[in-house]
This record gives sequence, C-alpha cells and structure tokens, in this order.
Amino acid sequence: MKKQVKGRKFGRKRDQRKALMKHLAFALVKYERIETTQAKAKELRPFIERWVTRSRDASLGRYRLAIAQLGKPTAKKLRDEIAPRYKNRNGGYTRITKRMPRKGDAAQRAIIEFVKD
Repeated sequence: MKKQVKGRKFGRKRDQRKALMKHLAFALVKYERIETTQAKAKELRPFIERWVTRSRDASLGRYRLAIAQLGKPTAKKLRDEIAPRYKNRNGGYTRITKRMPRKGDAAQRAIIEFVKD
C-alpha cells in the first residue's frame, strides 16, 4: 500500500535530485523565469520560496548558508535584488503557469517565475 510520501523522485538518486533542485533554483534566480516540466516546477516552488524567506533576513549567517547551498552569485542576487521586493509579503513569491504538453513525450510543461510585486 502506497503511503503518503513527500516529494518526487524523478527517477534519480538523492544526490542527483539535490543537484537538480540546486540548478533549477540557480536558473530561476538568474533569469527570474524558467520553463520546465510541471512536476519539477511544483517541486522547485517550496525549495526556492524557503530561500527567499531566509534571504529577507539578510544576516551574515543566513547569507553564508545560502552561499553553501546555492553558490555565491545566486545567493548574492537573491539577497540584494529578489528578497527586498518581498519585504511586505508573507510567502507566495513564485507563480506556476501551465503550458501545452511537450510534443516529443507529451510531458506537462510549466513556467515558474517570481511574482512582480
């Protein structure tokens, strides 16, 4: 019997899933809008929103944690440009918009982007 398991596996091992989320988060912060599959977008949303919330604090400890997890350029842009936009907002920093399925394998596509405030 299938129990309530949190998260998707994407047919990858744990370290590969972590790397996938890290690179998707890097791309989202860099371009502020990316197109990916719907499942990956839904998995990325809580991951990136958690980091935006942490970056709103702008303390040195939180910044160092973000550098360790996401890399220096991503953490810097997140702290200096993206997080200040959402000072008066409690969550809901991203929007997922569904797209037509991909032609080759009919995978559900989606656009994930930061909400303009």
